Amino acid sequence: MDCHHFDIGECRSCTWLPRPYGEQLAAKARQVRDLLAAYPDLAWLPPVASDQSGFRNKAKMVVTGTTEAPVLGILTGDHRDPVGVDLQDCALHVAVIQAALPVLSAFITRATLDPYDIATRRGELKLILLTASPDDELMIRFVVRSQEPVARLRKHLDWLRGNLPGLRVATVNVQPEHKAVLEGDLEIVLTEQTMLPMRLGEVELLLRPQSFFQTSTATATALYAEARSWVDERGPRDIWDLYCGVGGFALHLAAPGRRLVGVETSREAVRSAVEAAERLGATEVEFVVGDATHALADRPAPDLVVVNPPRRGIGPALAAWLEASAVRSVLYSSCSPATLAADLAAMPSLVPVRGRVFDMFPHTAHAEVLVLLERESGAES
Repeated sequence: MDCHHFDIGECRSCTWLPRPYGEQLAAKARQVRDLLAAYPDLAWLPPVASDQSGFRNKAKMVVTGTTEAPVLGILTGDHRDPVGVDLQDCALHVAVIQAALPVLSAFITRATLDPYDIATRRGELKLILLTASPDDELMIRFVVRSQEPVARLRKHLDWLRGNLPGLRVATVNVQPEHKAVLEGDLEIVLTEQTMLPMRLGEVELLLRPQSFFQTSTATATALYAEARSWVDERGPRDIWDLYCGVGGFALHLAAPGRRLVGVETSREAVRSAVEAAERLGATEVEFVVGDATHALADRPAPDLVVVNPPRRGIGPALAAWLEASAVRSVLYSSCSPATLAADLAAMPSLVPVRGRVFDMFPHTAHAEVLVLLERESGAES
């Protein structure tokens, strides 16, 4: 993929861009295998490739410049007085996001939204966050310093809808802090719709503002399909999905006669997962708000546990519980192979038997890894 922003040094987010894509994919697979070299019987499937452009279903656009000439992109230079770089033409984004950005630029001018200036601590509009669904619908969130621009945003919302027919959810997030915090606690919904449907085959997930979803819809679909295949081979009757988010793994693994419990700290994500399960007719799926390590401590251990933690991994407490439990199988989806390796070392009775790399982040060193762990014979507590 060619990128003039990279060529002239404006944006270096895609650190591996100069490397041929086949070489990138091979390097990621090799890196993960090396980190998990302590498991010689671990069978690696071929890595799952991604499109090299047009794959990102979300965009985080820092807003700088002026009301009349807004800049949507990233910040570079000195952190006390950074410079905005316009990335409206970034080729990583899906087409509907690429088409929406010039409209949003015009909307900033029309609604007289003053970009926030870090050096002077003046202005209102800090960020625009976009998420696109497989059906080309959009969730757009305006991150502002105060509620002052809300009335203008409401006033001009019909114009935005008219120029972005795919707009489903629009919100204002109020983040008054002058520090590197992406968003605040207060979310004001401007539209009648509050959730963005993400249709992945037969499963429709629902995203509310501040919900997490994988960066590449196509790669996420492949990840969930692989997980379903591996789990169906084992036929567990009881599954826990820890760090379940909006229910991506749980709802893809749901099946008649199979009991699933999902655990997530985000109350909003659990609300979304519950409604998605109801729409799907998945009556044997339950979602619980709580900490993955403690929320289900009073329940009998299931046959299989799914963990999809943030970059820091599952940590010593949950690893120790899994190691001492009667759980026979663990499906671990990791966005950090290094922390995955550390967590596996803390669970020696659960041995990785199968793994696969999913290229969720082309042109970077990051990789998503799915690993199936099985308890060694005779090691069950």
